[in-house]
Amino acid sequence: HSQPLKPLFSSGDVVAWLSSHTLTTISQRDSSHPRHCKHQLGGQRLVNTDSLHFISRFFSSSDVHTEAVQAALAKHKERKMAVPMPSKRRSLVVQTSMDAYTPPDTSSGSEEEGGQGEGTPTSSQGSISMEHWITRAIHQGSTTSSSSSSTQSGGSNAPSTSPASTSIPQPVTPTLPAMLLLCVLSAPSFAPYRITVLLKLDSCVNSNICFFPGLCLFVCINTCVSSLGVPVSSRVSAKIQQLVNTLKQPRRPPLREFFVDDFEELLEVQQPDPNQPRPEGSQMVAIRGEPLGVVTNWPPSLEAALQRWGTISPKAPCLTTMDTNGKPLYVLTYGKLWSRSIKVAYNILHKLGTKQEPMVRPGDRVALVFPNNDPAAFMVAFYGCLLAEVVPVPIEVPLTRKDAGSQQIGFLLGSCGVTVALTSDACHKGLPKGPTGEIPQFKGWPKLLWFVTESKHLSKPPRDWFPHIKDANNDTAYIEYKTCKDGSVLGVTVTRIALLTHCQALTQSCGYTEAEIIVNVLDFKKDVGLWHGILTSVMNMMHVISIPYSLMKVNPLSWIQKVCQYKAKVACVKSRDMHWALVAHRDQRDVNLSSLRMLVVADGSNPWSISSCDAFLNVFQSKGLRPEVICPCASSAEALTVAIRRPTDDSNQPPGRGVLSMQGLSYGVIRVDSEERLSVLTVQDVGTVMPGALMCVVKPEGVPQLCRTDEIGELCVCSIATGMSYYGLSGMTKNTFEVFPMTSSGAPISEYPFTRTGLLGFIGPGGLVFVSGKMDGLMVVSGRRHNADDIVATALAVEPMKFVYRGRIAVFSVTVLHDERIVVVAEQRPDSTEEDSFQWMSRVLQAIDSIHNVGVFCLALVPANTLPKTPLGGIHLSETKQLFLEGSLHPCNVLMCPHTCVTNLPKPRQKQPEIGPASVMVGNLVSGKRIAQASGRDLGQIEDNDQARKVCFLFLSEVLQWRAQTTPDHVLFTLLSSRGTVLSSLTCLQLHKRAEKIAAMLMERGHLQDGDHVALVYPPGIDLIAAFYGCLYAGCVPITVRPPHPQNIATTLPTVKMIVEVSRSACVMTSQVICKLLKSKEASAAVDVRSWPPVLDTDDLPKKKPPQLYKPSNPDTLAYLDFSVSTTGMLAGVKMSHTATSAFCRSIKLQCELYPSREVAICLDPYCGLGFVLWCLCSVYSGHQSILIPPSELEVNPALWLLAVSQFRVRDTFCSYSVMELCTKGLGLQTESLKSRGLDLSRVRTCVVVAEERPRIALTQSFSKLFKDLGLHPRAVSTSFGCRVNLAICLQGTSGPDPTTVFVDMRALRHDRVRLVERGSPHSLPLMESGKVPAGLPSRGGEFLLQDKDQIWVHCAHNGSGYFTVYGDEALQSDHFNSHLSFGDTQTVWARTGYLGFLRRTELTDASGERHDALYVVGALDEAMELRGMRYHPIDIETSVIRTHKSIMECAVFPWTNLLVVVVELEGSEQEALDLVPLVTNAVLEEHYLIVGVVVVVDIGVIPINSRGEKQRMHLRDGFLADQLDPIYVAYNM
Repeated sequence: HSQPLKPLFSSGDVVAWLSSHTLTTISQRDSSHPRHCKHQLGGQRLVNTDSLHFISRFFSSSDVHTEAVQAALAKHKERKMAVPMPSKRRSLVVQTSMDAYTPPDTSSGSEEEGGQGEGTPTSSQGSISMEHWITRAIHQGSTTSSSSSSTQSGGSNAPSTSPASTSIPQPVTPTLPAMLLLCVLSAPSFAPYRITVLLKLDSCVNSNICFFPGLCLFVCINTCVSSLGVPVSSRVSAKIQQLVNTLKQPRRPPLREFFVDDFEELLEVQQPDPNQPRPEGSQMVAIRGEPLGVVTNWPPSLEAALQRWGTISPKAPCLTTMDTNGKPLYVLTYGKLWSRSIKVAYNILHKLGTKQEPMVRPGDRVALVFPNNDPAAFMVAFYGCLLAEVVPVPIEVPLTRKDAGSQQIGFLLGSCGVTVALTSDACHKGLPKGPTGEIPQFKGWPKLLWFVTESKHLSKPPRDWFPHIKDANNDTAYIEYKTCKDGSVLGVTVTRIALLTHCQALTQSCGYTEAEIIVNVLDFKKDVGLWHGILTSVMNMMHVISIPYSLMKVNPLSWIQKVCQYKAKVACVKSRDMHWALVAHRDQRDVNLSSLRMLVVADGSNPWSISSCDAFLNVFQSKGLRPEVICPCASSAEALTVAIRRPTDDSNQPPGRGVLSMQGLSYGVIRVDSEERLSVLTVQDVGTVMPGALMCVVKPEGVPQLCRTDEIGELCVCSIATGMSYYGLSGMTKNTFEVFPMTSSGAPISEYPFTRTGLLGFIGPGGLVFVSGKMDGLMVVSGRRHNADDIVATALAVEPMKFVYRGRIAVFSVTVLHDERIVVVAEQRPDSTEEDSFQWMSRVLQAIDSIHNVGVFCLALVPANTLPKTPLGGIHLSETKQLFLEGSLHPCNVLMCPHTCVTNLPKPRQKQPEIGPASVMVGNLVSGKRIAQASGRDLGQIEDNDQARKVCFLFLSEVLQWRAQTTPDHVLFTLLSSRGTVLSSLTCLQLHKRAEKIAAMLMERGHLQDGDHVALVYPPGIDLIAAFYGCLYAGCVPITVRPPHPQNIATTLPTVKMIVEVSRSACVMTSQVICKLLKSKEASAAVDVRSWPPVLDTDDLPKKKPPQLYKPSNPDTLAYLDFSVSTTGMLAGVKMSHTATSAFCRSIKLQCELYPSREVAICLDPYCGLGFVLWCLCSVYSGHQSILIPPSELEVNPALWLLAVSQFRVRDTFCSYSVMELCTKGLGLQTESLKSRGLDLSRVRTCVVVAEERPRIALTQSFSKLFKDLGLHPRAVSTSFGCRVNLAICLQGTSGPDPTTVFVDMRALRHDRVRLVERGSPHSLPLMESGKVPAGLPSRGGEFLLQDKDQIWVHCAHNGSGYFTVYGDEALQSDHFNSHLSFGDTQTVWARTGYLGFLRRTELTDASGERHDALYVVGALDEAMELRGMRYHPIDIETSVIRTHKSIMECAVFPWTNLLVVVVELEGSEQEALDLVPLVTNAVLEEHYLIVGVVVVVDIGVIPINSRGEKQRMHLRDGFLADQLDPIYVAYNM
């Protein structure tokens, strides 16, 4: 190792790594031959020559990557797959004119954090034609013609008919192929939305390969005109069918099969690919750079150099600054730099604070805050700090108080103990000021004293004061800030000896000499710009021409002009500056770059820099630029300059170039892909190891073990010239700056520590260093490593200039379902159309898939200038990622591809065979558990001292007559108005007399017979009750029907008509107002009004009573029909017999302890179920007073119900979920004012929510908490549960224990199993008991049984008798109402509820002293969705979705074929609609292991909800498929 390495190749060789298969791509001009080489170095074989070949040629390709991308896209061209075309609600597609935008700022420092710092030229049109010109130049100069020619031949018969082609000159790149997503047009039946034919398609070839499943496409449902000019009706169902067809075709190899236990859902663990490439080379050996030659006149420290030049050559120019016109603004000489630095040093030490207590002492840190256009002031301040022995911390100028990342800079300053900030006069004036003129404290920043360093503001140092100039030592010289992947900012400390050694190493590598002129375009505050333009230049008395970023924005050619003007020998640029110069280059005759001996490319290790270098050389070689002048370098904040290509005078020694297989790179192995020549990465060498340094490559994860020669790892450097530590972070410092690499045997290779550079790469033949990526940009997807920069390079190769801004692309990964998923975000040009953007996005997805063999999870385009910027204009990556995760990115286009990316879902469940009776007979055991069974109290054993007990009534009509005789003046019903006043009331006698008159009217005017059906169409109130008992008195069967809504007749009246027809009503009874409504013009538009049965108006009743009241003979005859629409959209009427009705009322009376002295407040819809029974029947049966509050009145006055409960001192109240929600939302902020109005809920003993669904815990808990201050006892709130076959299966009584809550494992629930877990455990779901099992009948209690996949069965006297259907579908009835067990007690008749749930015996005891059985309802069987072989309940998925973003007001899900459709209501601006799509997809994946097929974003109020507050998901589905929702977006996840 003591001797410098001999190069492995003679001067005519170049390292271009290609496989024998790719040799054919070398054009005929290439005269040399491949040659195997097997050079040994220290006994170690460097290269595995079986897989690598070396070709001696100058450049292997002008831009291999762009050609690869074009060829990859060409492959996709023939594949035909119809995919729904995205479009939007018109309000969202706002075409902005170009003038409204300024090109986004980007600058020299942008790649540091944002990675993708490429700028934009000022003129859009000009840039595109220039791009076209350059592309032509590149392709003419290209020697690798095979891939491009194949593309051109493939595309030759696909002439572009793009609208863009007429206005924008097309680049003469290989003709870009048609996008699959535009292939929609190939299926004529499938072109529903706004479509323009963009490219003709070749005939379908290779059709068995399907296109990218995994695109989330946005479709706005507007009827638009197709390309043929014919309006197209858009049927969503057809689109979804198309979607299903595309998803059926296999995309990735199927997952391996394995058995999943019913209880467990195991995520697929990524198995290593047995064929994956593995490193085969021998272990590498650390490479030593040339010795650092100590030149005799090198100064002992940088300050000593400044002193020397300042005194010997005070007139020598040190720095020339430019204004925005490119004119020299100011020349700083070495004499001025020296004298001013002394002045600054003196003032820092002696003029801040007091003599006794100076603010700054030697060794303290001070911030340097200088703008990019003032390098002179910065240089003076920096050297002033060095002379004063204080530590400068250069940072960016905070432009606003909310600058992206500025807060983190503040944390760094705070941790460094910075109290003083040095700045320039102009910068100080430009900082944001408070009202009194002081500079406000920036968010997260410490309190700072701002100190202006201009000479005129400073005191002159006394004659006898002089800075102490020491030799370089281990004190800290300066701190350079570095932004990490997560956005945190670290300070890297550099010692004085490291600073000096680094300058010496650069001087030796670059061959710097005195008085050379160097043009610097880079940021002079950090990194390469600081090292060359501020530090090394002073050591060598060089003259720096500094080009400010603001000048580059106006004139991208300025740096080239300055090189010509000053005949500069050296220029420091980034690849972006070369790209800009190309775009702006207009055949300028006077350009002559022959003076350049070195063009330092600071980001030479980035994958896209190679194409910039090649293109730049192609254009400017004729202007005197020599190929050997281009010197890429690699650097990092921790290791300073890692490697740099040396400028040679020998143009015959070409640079190294490697063409690496992307597949191999993703496994960390250097390979050339023998089959797929598209997926390669071309890397250029960044020269050799720095003088005096030792370099090795270690494995990126785990212990720092040396890599093999053909393995990619992290570059580590052992040298004096590296950073020392992360300031104040000893743990991280140890992991980065104190690394001891080990051999495979575990022995350290050196006694000295190495520094990790954060760069991934390898050392090639001849000691050439190759960088293939950054640790910060590393994304590990399914065990394979991908580099963010490579993905950016691929995206840039897809026509970058036309639709997106070249430098405004961010790539990062997010963790979804235990793996990293790739997200690409780009800024879209304001003039690109929807089709353009979509086409570009689809191309990018295809290119990344082909070249990197990895799926993109989400690709988002945002409007220009909206991504968070770093102070120098690059994209602030961590901030962008944060916005994406929060749902605040506001993209204007999104494509999501979860089907492509998510390959680790659990295996779909295989249904197990059912357990037959034989296996269960033994002791009634099923799977080791007894069948769960529970009973309510036996009605016969309960003493009832009520007067009514003496005469056992089976008929409600007799109860009412008896009450009218015994307690005629007792008030049964009180109806309240919206103001809380009593609108009307009924005593027992009044109700009896009113019912008699109605019965008389039915007989006289209606001519009805016993048993005829009568539809009662009334608003909630007392008329409805009177009409019901009138029907009973006349022997008719009443059916209560909700009246049509006067503002919405078209949709509500058909339901009324349908119930009237289906129930076979002989007449309709109603009020005068509704009677007119039924016969109105609007009604006749909605239904056929002539087919109504006779309509009787009960506002006009006869004076006389009927001759006699009807007395039913058989208690099993029909009392009434209970009609309702289920949430699944099924209209069902249940027959209720007199026996069942009386048993029901009796059961409620006992459960809730209802007596004539009680008042009960009821705020429910009185048309079906328990609501109807409580509103109309219970008061008559039990004699208590019912205070009736129509729920619709709460829309006017939300406090009405609670005020009534307080005013009437009610102990028991019933409401629906919609009422509870209205109170929670409407009165949330009014509890104090309600308290002052005297609202008191302390008397409430039970507040029961009447529902036919799983209890909504979140709502009941928030209601309890909200009104706790008004005296509501938390245990008072409970729920009931009823269903069609039994209207009250559970009802929380007064004597029962408090309702209990359990937590069940949601994953087990999907397999129809119940597994109780602790609160807060992952995948836990809280379930609240649905109420107490009510009392049954004499000698036989109401019983439950859970069977049939845990469906709840009921055996009870108040079960319904069956469904009433027009066509007498007996199969349906017998199935639900007459089921028998297949074992055990096979005689008992049970009714199936259609709900899933389970019983659990609790530790609590009820009033009878027995253990309490709690019933937990999980959900309706009709609503449950079978997906991937498992049972999902919509409410669980909806709960997850609503939690994802504050703008989601409501959500509903339903399945369509085997896709999950999620509909979300958006509260807020339509611009936020697209933010919801990734969030919804992620949440459902994470919590439910399901891929969302379609995301629909709609306005508030679109999801239909019935009177009970339940979502009508099936109506929603029908509306969606019939295209009636007018969505803001429809996102199809392809």
